[in-house]
Amino acid sequence: MLYNLLFPLADEFGLFNLFRYITLRTGGAVVTALIVSFILGPPVIRWLKSKQAEGQPIRDDGPQSHLLTKKGTPTMGGVLILFAVSVATLLWADLTNGFVWVALLVTLGFGAIGFADDYIKLTSRSSKGLSGKAKLLAQIVIGCAAAYWITILTPQPLSTGVTVPFFKDVLLPFGAFFVAWAIFVMVGASNAVNLTDGLDGLAIMPVLIAAACFALIAYLVGNAVFSNYLQIHFVRGTGELAVFCGALVGAGLGFLWFNAPPAMVFMGDTGSLSMGGALGVVSVATKHEMVLAIIGGLFVLETVSVIVQVASFKMTGKRIFRMAPLHHHFEQKGWAESTIVIRFWIIATILALVGLATLKLR
Repeated sequence: MLYNLLFPLADEFGLFNLFRYITLRTGGAVVTALIVSFILGPPVIRWLKSKQAEGQPIRDDGPQSHLLTKKGTPTMGGVLILFAVSVATLLWADLTNGFVWVALLVTLGFGAIGFADDYIKLTSRSSKGLSGKAKLLAQIVIGCAAAYWITILTPQPLSTGVTVPFFKDVLLPFGAFFVAWAIFVMVGASNAVNLTDGLDGLAIMPVLIAAACFALIAYLVGNAVFSNYLQIHFVRGTGELAVFCGALVGAGLGFLWFNAPPAMVFMGDTGSLSMGGALGVVSVATKHEMVLAIIGGLFVLETVSVIVQVASFKMTGKRIFRMAPLHHHFEQKGWAESTIVIRFWIIATILALVGLATLKLR
């Protein structure tokens, strides 16, 4: 909004020329989302507590310690993240840029699905919300609309092509299958973050680390000079997604303030589904879907642990892990929650650095 209102006046007021810089507006989005989170966090948490007398329903099949340590903590804190991201993005991004609206569509759409899921859990006082099929179908519908929109915004052959890390000239022509691929990435990322969100602060830090990485990637991919120097595919307009990612970082930091152990609020599916979807749509738009699997490798590990656990139990009747997802396995081994969270943060940071290295190693 500020860009659209003030930059056209740059000829009369030279100071307004600053708003043309994506880096400045990305920084502004980070700070804005952070301030919004800090200001609205306490009243939002108080309101959620007033509406959730018993807090988030705790799964009976999860770690037994959670029945005591997590009881009474309100959920749906993702509404705070969504509001902060939306305000910061709408304030600092170029609102004529289609990629910005696609990112907001997926983020708010997936957030709405998570909100419905959380609401059903709370009103029914059960750990079961929306059915898996209903949730997946809703995600696919939103993902399909977003994928098709991205193909319209992106010129051929990039619009239906998929790049490969470490190779500068490789572009896999997915053609009509690109929409299915994009849906898989967005829905997969969304549910992977959802599976990771099981301990205080565990999911939000890797999310904001990944968002910071993709802010840089979006800026480089959307800049003809830098993309040519790094020999990565240039996608006009995606640089504006750096502002959106900056909003994710600021909102994530603000939420972490209240979600740090012991958590005052949980993000719930409202937050986890939307944040994963946001990372997924940015990776699709910037043509770095495979890099997301590296940068967000922690989410991949958590998801694979669940798949392996279920497959092993169905095929052999035996479990590979003491409990899945992976973070619960280490809980059952006696690791302190803070130890698991911090070590997983370290893993997320290392994987993010490896993912960023793909920009140069070609």
